[in-house]
Amino acid sequence: MQHSVFISGAAQGIGAEIARLFHKNGYKVGIYDINEEQAQALAAELGTDAKAGYLDVSNYRQWQIALQEFKNWAGELNILVNNAGILYSGPFENTTIQSHHRTVDINIKGVLNGCHTALAHLKEASFARVINLSSASAIYGQADLASYSASKFAVRGLTEALDVEWQKHHIRVLDVMPLFVQTNMVKNMDAGSIQNIGVDLTPADVAKQVLHLAQQKDHALIPTHTPVGIKTKLMYQLSSISPQFLNRLTNIFLSKRS
Repeated sequence: MQHSVFISGAAQGIGAEIARLFHKNGYKVGIYDINEEQAQALAAELGTDAKAGYLDVSNYRQWQIALQEFKNWAGELNILVNNAGILYSGPFENTTIQSHHRTVDINIKGVLNGCHTALAHLKEASFARVINLSSASAIYGQADLASYSASKFAVRGLTEALDVEWQKHHIRVLDVMPLFVQTNMVKNMDAGSIQNIGVDLTPADVAKQVLHLAQQKDHALIPTHTPVGIKTKLMYQLSSISPQFLNRLTNIFLSKRS
């Protein structure tokens, strides 16, 4: 049976690359974004088995409408990819409180809304999985990315909790944790860490990991978290074995501005 994937924030960047790759591999693809015009253009580019629609992930009612619409079109919802996200950078106090709140609304509430709305549909599917976009910023809180980093810690925690809780429904809830990716989100980013670490990953690198997690059938042995890229994997492993003071000193060093 042809499986389906619903992707939030899929009109550009990582989301669009995920949509292209899943479509290439024979999935029915839902391309949903607050920029509906761009989402429709991508669906038209892909052609058959691609459907686009409007979705503001911070709006729970819009999630209900979008997922029901997609399920009616695709037959069932197999994979939910919570990709939509925003980033504000710079010193915490120089970022408006409205921007911090918007980060919470999209990066945290958006994922909560997606998971909460999707469960009823996923429980009815022959195969079901949730893949969230977390970040290397959820390994240790990042200076000049405070609310973004906090939001990705929330995604990491929600992923872990639901991955355990939803085992009774035979639904794995997983995340990918990339470092900085070559998208519009990181252009002109005001943070020392991006200057020191660099931007080595492409949207295609992340999309490949998402597809890999979607296709793995060895249900119980799939790790809950998948760091993307050599640098992220190294940071992830070191953080788990290094003393806390050393992790802090490492992040102070990485956040220094040139």
